Amino acid sequence: MKEHSPLQQFHIGTHPEHGIAASAHAGLPAHIADWYLVRLQFETVPDRPGLYRLSDPDRDGLRRARQAVHDLRVQGLTIQADYILDTEPEPSLPERLVLARQTRLARAAAARSPQLRTTPAANPAPVYAAVPAAPSSSRPGTGGPHR
Repeated sequence: MKEHSPLQQFHIGTHPEHGIAASAHAGLPAHIADWYLVRLQFETVPDRPGLYRLSDPDRDGLRRARQAVHDLRVQGLTIQADYILDTEPEPSLPERLVLARQTRLARAAAARSPQLRTTPAANPAPVYAAVPAAPSSSRPGTGGPHR
């Protein structure tokens, strides 16, 4: 198995002695790695701390290993997998940066602008009617000249 890069969290591949094997990056706590890998049907290798092998690899092991790679990625984890197990190769760093920028822009476009007020102002400007007022002398009952 290859050495881990600082950005990846798991490596899943073939091991000459243990078949399909997995290991976690040193930066990932061991209990977290164990929690994920045991649920994906990996078992610890005796006398090899941090190394896990796929349990019962003769029972559709290749498909189960590919599914494990997929499931870990769905959880948002970064996986380095051998070519035969990798159904979706991990994007390169520039591709991930572009994707992160597009995600930020999409969220900003979908969000409501903080400059727009959602509540009316405390003292709204008065609204004047566009109807002209009648002269006071022509109104009935005002004591004007038309009595």
